Amino acid sequence: MTQTSPLDPKQLRAYVERVWDDTILPTLVDYVRIPNKSPHYDPDWAANGHMETAVKLIEGWCRARKIDGLEIEIVRLEGRTPLLYMELPGTGDDTILLYGHYDKQPEMTGWREGLGPWEPVIEGDKLYGRGGADDGYAAFASLCALEALREQGVPHARCVILIEGCEESGSFDLPHYIDHLKDRIGEPDVVVCLDSGAGNYDQMWLTTSLRGNLVANLEVSVIREGVHSGDAGGIVPSSFRVARQLLDRIEDVATGRVHLDGFEVEIPEARKAQAKIAADVLGDSVHERFPFQEGAHAGSTDCAELILDRTWRPALAVTGARGLPNLADAGNVMRPETTLKLSLRLPPTCDPAAATRSLVAALEADPPYGAQVRVTESDGATGWHAPPLAPWLESAVDSASVTHFGKGHVQMGEGGTIPFMGMLGDKFPGAQFVITGVLGPGSNAHGPNEFLHVPMAKSLTCCVSDILALHAQRGTSS
Repeated sequence: MTQTSPLDPKQLRAYVERVWDDTILPTLVDYVRIPNKSPHYDPDWAANGHMETAVKLIEGWCRARKIDGLEIEIVRLEGRTPLLYMELPGTGDDTILLYGHYDKQPEMTGWREGLGPWEPVIEGDKLYGRGGADDGYAAFASLCALEALREQGVPHARCVILIEGCEESGSFDLPHYIDHLKDRIGEPDVVVCLDSGAGNYDQMWLTTSLRGNLVANLEVSVIREGVHSGDAGGIVPSSFRVARQLLDRIEDVATGRVHLDGFEVEIPEARKAQAKIAADVLGDSVHERFPFQEGAHAGSTDCAELILDRTWRPALAVTGARGLPNLADAGNVMRPETTLKLSLRLPPTCDPAAATRSLVAALEADPPYGAQVRVTESDGATGWHAPPLAPWLESAVDSASVTHFGKGHVQMGEGGTIPFMGMLGDKFPGAQFVITGVLGPGSNAHGPNEFLHVPMAKSLTCCVSDILALHAQRGTSS
C-alpha cells in the first residue's frame, strides 16, 4: 500500500529548515550549556536548579511559537522532577503521544580538545555537547512537526507531548505522572518517541525492540584489612581473583556469551530477517563504527549475528570498581575487598526480576575459599518488543523516509534501554509505536564527543510531520 502525504514536501522542508536554523539550533546551544544531570547523577538536582533551568528554557521556546489551541504546563509532583506537558487539539477521536526527555548523562572523560559536555560547539553539520541528541532536540522537533502541519492547513489528530526529566535514571518519576495525567492523556493511538538510534544518517530507522538492563554490585571480601602482599601472597586468595572466578559463572570469557538461566530468549524469526536486511544496508559499519584501538576488532564479522548480539542477546559489562586505589596510591598490599559494578543488558522479552534472582543465586552460592560475597544495589529495567506495525503505519514511515531522505526506512532493534517504552506498552497495549531517533554512528550518547547530526534531525522532523498527516487521512486503510 503506497500513501502520498497531503503535505507539500518542498514547503515542508523549507519551513522546517527555517525553524531549525532560526530558533531551534540557537536554543539547543543554550540547552547544551545547562549541566542538567539526571537525578541518579545529581541527587541534589532540586537545590542545584539545573533541572528547573532546562525545563523553563524548553517551555519558553514552546510558548513563543504561538500555536492556536496549544496548552503548555510544567506539571510538578512533590519530590519529583518536573514534567513538561503539552496538548494540541486536532480532528477525530484519536490521540497521538509524542515523547522526549530533557535530563542528561554525566560529563564522562575523553572529550577531544576544544569540546566538552557543557560547551556547545557547532562544527559543520554537527552540534557537539551533552544532551542535544539524547534527546534535548525532541521537544523542539515534535512541536515544529506539528507547527508545519498547521502552516499548510493539514489536519492531524489530537496530540499530547510529554517531556520528562528522569529518563537517564530509569524514568522512575514517569509512571507517577502517567497515572496523575491519565485522564488528560487519554488512550494514545500512536506513540512517537525520538530518543532512539539510527544505523546511519541516510534514512529513517524504526526501532523494533529495546533491551532491558540489570545493574548490580558484586562485593567480594576475603580478609578484614589490607596486609603486605609479600607476606600474604600465595596464602590469602586475592579478592580480585575470587571476583574473576565468580564472573566466569555468568559469562564465557572466550566469547562474551552470558550463560545464566533466564537470560536467553527465543529470537522471533521476523527480527532475524530484519537484522539480515539491516546488515545488508550497513555492511561492516555494524562493527567498524566503534572506536577500536589499532589492531582490535569485534568478536565476529557476521554482521547480522552482531546485530542480534547487540539487540536480542544478553551482554555483560563491568562499568565501575571500588577497592582499587589509583595507580599512584597502589602499594604492595593485598586489598581487603573488591567491588565491581555489573551492567547486564537483557533481551527485550527477558523478565528482569527472574534474571536478578538467577544472577544472585549464581554469584552468592558456594563462594570460592569461603569468601564473603554479596550482590547489592541490584536494579532491573524491562525491555520492550514492538507490536506488529499496522499496514498504514509501515507504509507511512517508508513513504516519509523516501520523501525526506531519498531512501526507504529500515527496521532494527536497539541495544539500549528506554524504560518508558515497556511501561507505556503495558499501559496502552493497543497503541502503535514509532520509535526512532538521531543517534547514529559516532554520535556517542553517554560518552565523550556526543553530537547532534543536524541534517538528520531536520529530515526526521519532516518525517514526523508526514506520519502525523498520513495518520489523519488513513481512513479505512488502517
